[in-house]
Amino acid sequence: MTTSELAAEQDQRIAMLALLDHQRQAFRREGPPSLEVRQNRIDRLLALLLDNTDAFAEAMNADFGTRSRSASLFTEVIGVIPVIEHTRSHVGRWMRATRLMRAARLAGLRATVEPTPLGVVGIVGPWNFPVNLVVLPAAAAFAAGNRVMIKMSEITPRTAALMEEFAPRYFDPTELAVVTGGRDVAAVFTALPFDHLFFTGSPEVGKLVQRAAADNLVPVTLELGGKNPVVVARDADIATAAARIAAARMVNGGQVCVCPDYVFVPEHRVEEFVAAARRELTRRFGEIAANPDYCSCVNDANFDRVLGLLDDAALKGAMVESVAPDGESLPDRASRKIAPTIVQGVGDGMRIAHEEIFGPVLVVMTYRDPREVVEYVNDRPAPLVAYWYGPDGTDFRDFVRRTRSGGVARNDFAAQMIPSAAPFGGVGNSGMGAYHGKAGFDAFSHYRAVVGSDLPFSITGTATPPFGRPMKIYADIQLRLARNRVHRRLGGRS
Repeated sequence: MTTSELAAEQDQRIAMLALLDHQRQAFRREGPPSLEVRQNRIDRLLALLLDNTDAFAEAMNADFGTRSRSASLFTEVIGVIPVIEHTRSHVGRWMRATRLMRAARLAGLRATVEPTPLGVVGIVGPWNFPVNLVVLPAAAAFAAGNRVMIKMSEITPRTAALMEEFAPRYFDPTELAVVTGGRDVAAVFTALPFDHLFFTGSPEVGKLVQRAAADNLVPVTLELGGKNPVVVARDADIATAAARIAAARMVNGGQVCVCPDYVFVPEHRVEEFVAAARRELTRRFGEIAANPDYCSCVNDANFDRVLGLLDDAALKGAMVESVAPDGESLPDRASRKIAPTIVQGVGDGMRIAHEEIFGPVLVVMTYRDPREVVEYVNDRPAPLVAYWYGPDGTDFRDFVRRTRSGGVARNDFAAQMIPSAAPFGGVGNSGMGAYHGKAGFDAFSHYRAVVGSDLPFSITGTATPPFGRPMKIYADIQLRLARNRVHRRLGGRS
């Protein structure tokens, strides 16, 4: 790094530290906000989103190359409103302290657990849903009583610039501040001494974020991705399952962390499944190149990465089928559009078997016994969501019980996200922590025990030396009672 680059990085750090300090000082000066203030901040956040929907949609269309207004409306605006409204309507209940040992209050011992704000929360947003995935965690952080700093993705610069422009119209910078810039800015941002850091992105970058946060012992919530498996049950309606799975793979051009990545189909029905998926993709996308609803790869790097996965698979023996409309030459670099693609015969030595695809590509695999699928899924990093298409029967329940994933959805894309109260988050390689609903309030809160005694004696003082004979007898009695109780539960075994 050159001297000028080092100086620029230092200037960025000083500016962001100053912003963080202003928010922290305001937080300390004003104390935990009231319910009314929290709800007002949530309302202003919604207003920021709703008042400027068209501008955001235009910016995202320009950032992606092709992303229709309808696509942005449904994924970036309409989808977040129920979750935020649920949070707003329930935050008063979530703020209440929980009373413990209620009977002891009569004797003068009072114990509560109080949810308290952490302070200043840093949010690092991704490019695939650049508005949705900063607004939702910000709403949860506001509900918990925090101040918020957002780092927008540099891969969608027009959208980032709009958020930076609009935020001061609705918020004082001590409440909400937006930071833009490239990877150098992101590196400085994630190393700041926040009270909590929230990141949405890839597992690879998530590791870097966690390392940066560790230097300041900043707790993190990581919403990551992964290769989401789909199982088509032996007794499933193949045509319906294939149509729904194929459609789900195409949401946002496949650039969704909860998209189906690979699908297991009963061996004797795979041709039926592929034919049905092909029909559905052909029906939906009779035109691609000039179709405003067909989302482009966000940039050349992602376009080349997806094509690289397909080339590697084909070179190593996979059957790669492009479901392109007649007369269209795809993939097209100018528009960064890749036709829906079905890949069969994937082997473990292929990159596509291990890397998250994040594009309009569906891998189709086969199985004879559901136990094979369970073993395959368990041998790999835990996905963000596991899908099952078929009845809620013994096979499904066994799959849920024996596998690990952030969530499970049956018979519909992203069904695990339909309830606004349901927590959303990954496990292991797909993430750490959760939000949406009360889980979001909890993620950005510290639950503090507050216990007071008006008793005429000290309860804990009896555990301090010197220890008289009565205390020694008491300790032996308690030990004997506990030992007998445990062994009775064990059936008398020693």
